[in-house]
Amino acid sequence: MSQWIAVCDIEQILPATGVCALVNNRQIAIFRPRHSDELFAIDNIDPFAQASVLSRGIIAEHDNALWVASPLKKQRFRLSDGYCMEDASRSVAAWPVRVNAGKVEVCA
Repeated sequence: MSQWIAVCDIEQILPATGVCALVNNRQIAIFRPRHSDELFAIDNIDPFAQASVLSRGIIAEHDNALWVASPLKKQRFRLSDGYCMEDASRSVAAWPVRVNAGKVEVCA
């Protein structure tokens, strides 16, 4: 059964950055691409390098979608659904995320 789990205050995620949170023993990368409460959450493990690094990737826009480029091998993952541009078979899970009373919550 999924539930909303508070991970941090929205102010703790600077615009144009990501952070990693441990939610139910799973590393989830949470991104705040703009100066708003818009958030995205995907798995933090880079499936190409098997390293916990996606939260430290660079956020970019391509074809009207937001992506994060892995800091290791530069593969790109769409923030809305975890789709991998270079190899769809290596896409990562995306998670519902919201701001509730100033707290960032992930549904897991």
